Amino acid sequence: MGAGGQFRAAGILAKQHRLRRLSERLHAKADHYQRLAGRDERHHLVGKLAVLRDEIRHVSARRTNLNAALSWAAARWAVDQAIAAAASVIYVEDLRSLEAKGMGATLNTRLSQQVRGQIVDRMRHLAAETGIAVVTVPARNTSKHCPQCLTPLRHCKAPDRPTTPGWKWAICPHQSCRWQGDRDQGAWRRIAARGLTHQAKTAVDKTSGHMVIRAVVDKLEAAAVVTPTTKTCRGDRSKTGPTRRKPPRPAPRRRRAPSPTRPHSRAGKRPEGHAPTDRRLPRAAHRHQGVNTISTPTPGHQPRGAALGAGFHFHAHATPPRWETIPETKSDSGSLS
Repeated sequence: MGAGGQFRAAGILAKQHRLRRLSERLHAKADHYQRLAGRDERHHLVGKLAVLRDEIRHVSARRTNLNAALSWAAARWAVDQAIAAAASVIYVEDLRSLEAKGMGATLNTRLSQQVRGQIVDRMRHLAAETGIAVVTVPARNTSKHCPQCLTPLRHCKAPDRPTTPGWKWAICPHQSCRWQGDRDQGAWRRIAARGLTHQAKTAVDKTSGHMVIRAVVDKLEAAAVVTPTTKTCRGDRSKTGPTRRKPPRPAPRRRRAPSPTRPHSRAGKRPEGHAPTDRRLPRAAHRHQGVNTISTPTPGHQPRGAALGAGFHFHAHATPPRWETIPETKSDSGSLS
């Protein structure tokens, strides 16, 4: 089995919690105004009650939009994880039986605020585009038994508080197993193992058309465990000596193979090694180019000397000095001697 992932939406859940608390206060206040006003339509609280009801509808619309955005984001994340893992099926837990039981007003309210149903529906929609099946698995004892040996787990508050009662952290009491981890991590491993073991029991619901596993077979459930994968052997990486000094600049890459020989034509790569010094350089390198050198441009001229790296361009010349452009004038004052 692969490593688990968890979709975290702390910001959206915090905003959803604030809107839920605001909606509860508005409903309580509206109920109080309704009791005070009674059936009297001329009561002074009737106007305030209408304003409260409008505010309740506005908050409900905001919660609906937030739940829809959260469900699409969670479904998109789950399908992307399945695509990245090259999976062909996604197993989800069926929690309808959990919500059907009466567990008190507080727990039922928290469960009703979840968007599990919307997430699964959107997950089916997105997974169908890539050919991934979504199968519903029964939720019986997925968080109760160990994912490796099926021993009933012992739950506590946190790994560093093993004696404090709680449900967040799970520890296997079996001496040969001793698995421990997050309760949700163990649950998704149990769901995956149960779905893979009961593949032959997968059926299509005639009412909804969804793929489901209706019941758990005890014989198959006894083998629905996650076996640990082969562990990679990691050697000791502790430091045993001084750190090797690295040069500030990497060494230049040396040519490992000789360059090809120079072709007979003009085009091609440069010859191997440096330019030979025993031959005469092009004409532009030996031509006298003074400060007043001016060349007459000719049509179709090719800068042969400059192209071969032998000096200035044939047409290039320096600007003459300023004193050479000033004409010499004779003095009329005569000699002073």
